[in-house]
Amino acid sequence: MRVRAIRGATQLQSDDSEEMAAAVTELLQDIFAKNNLAKENLISIFFTSTQDLICDFPAAAARRLDLGDIPLMCAQEIPVSGSLPRVVRVMVHAHSDLAHSEIKHIYARGAEVLRRDIAQ
Repeated sequence: MRVRAIRGATQLQSDDSEEMAAAVTELLQDIFAKNNLAKENLISIFFTSTQDLICDFPAAAARRLDLGDIPLMCAQEIPVSGSLPRVVRVMVHAHSDLAHSEIKHIYARGAEVLRRDIAQ
C-alpha cells in the first residue's frame, strides 16, 4: 500500500458549531466512502478553516467519528482577498492501493468552485 493525500473542502452557511460538525462529518464520510478508506488506513488528517469560522475546531467533528486516536491538526487558512468565505479544507493522509488518478477529492456545499479541476 502507498501513502496518499486526499483533498476536500466544504462551505458553511454560517459560523455555527452544529453546522460545522455536520458539514465536516459529511465531508469526511464522503471522502472515506469514495476512496474505500477504513479507519485502519488513516495516517493523519489536517484541517484548515477560513478566518471567519471561530465557532469550533473542525477536528472536533472528526473525534465524533471515533477518530480520536488518529493525529488531527487544525490551522487557519491564509486571508486572501476575495476568497470564498466560511470554508473548511481537509487533507487526509492514508494508506491506499488507489493510483493518484483514482483518488476522489471531495468538494461540497459550494466549495466545488475552489478546485473545479479535481472536484468530484
